Amino acid sequence: MKAVVYHGPGNKVWEEVPNPTIIDPTDAIVKVETTTICGTDLHILKGDVPAVTEGRILGHEGVGVVTEVGAEVTDIKVGERVIISCVTKCGVCSYCLANMPSHCQTVGGIGWIFGHLIDGTQAEYVRVPFADNGLIRLPEGVSDEQGVMLSDILPTGLEIGVQYGDVSQGDVVAVIGTGPIGLAAIMTAVPAGAAKIIAVDGNAFRLAQALEFGATDTININEVDDVAAALKAKSDDGLGVDVAIEAVGVAATWNTALASIRPGGNVANVGVHGSAVEFPIQDHWINNITITTGLVNGVTAEELLDEIQSGAIAPEKFTTHRFPLDDIMEAYDVFENAVDHDALKVILTAG
Repeated sequence: MKAVVYHGPGNKVWEEVPNPTIIDPTDAIVKVETTTICGTDLHILKGDVPAVTEGRILGHEGVGVVTEVGAEVTDIKVGERVIISCVTKCGVCSYCLANMPSHCQTVGGIGWIFGHLIDGTQAEYVRVPFADNGLIRLPEGVSDEQGVMLSDILPTGLEIGVQYGDVSQGDVVAVIGTGPIGLAAIMTAVPAGAAKIIAVDGNAFRLAQALEFGATDTININEVDDVAAALKAKSDDGLGVDVAIEAVGVAATWNTALASIRPGGNVANVGVHGSAVEFPIQDHWINNITITTGLVNGVTAEELLDEIQSGAIAPEKFTTHRFPLDDIMEAYDVFENAVDHDALKVILTAG
């Protein structure tokens, strides 16, 4: 089969590799029909994730058809169409039982292993460990393009942004950074009851998309002198937003989130940080704020499927570019230069 193989920072190749096989009796093999590229894949290619070794197949999102199952797979059947969760879950360790499989101890303490610690989904076939827990049946009426957004991006926006941020009915929510993850937080904050969702970015295309995804207000960072002050001005009483969702992973957006939050508010960090940021505790110890961080657990897929089927969310909006799987290197070029191409998510479809 062919797959995208990591050969060190800045070096990836679409090349022939051996087909995956059943290793453990709880494994399944899935023929990948739809996959996509994530910002985390770009972090890997920059060398930011040293645990990814040369020769690793990239990718952690996908929809496909089960072609083989191990002897201890009792629920998932050959021939079923499935969503591949980006988080692997043994289902029996203390973290899985606590609904936090992002730290599944059976797979080494980090549930994100596809395209990281084992071969991933940017391939024609993929081996899925603990298949009964990590594969989600794709219901009739939900498209592959909708389903693939439930592998990672939508659960991340909902779980680590909206739920960890404790977005509640009537809240004023700032989403700082409107790339795909920020847009996922916006989309899932709407059903959670946010009264006002303020999208913050410097890209006019993404701010326009944010309004389509459910934002009520936008702030273009290139048009204001003080972003935090502009956010506070949009809060009901000028004290700041109830929830600030940081969706980039750089110091500037982190600082804006902290500066815009009201006393008693919640800062939910979703962005992947590659370098240190500062927390000025001398300013904030008195403010009763809550700060959360996290890796997606992938436990909200069924809830999100219900919202897709009811029309509450429309994840197909993420797709801006489509490519055959064989053209994945071109797709990477587009995604790596997303601003130049007005790209959100690129979809790869097997022929």
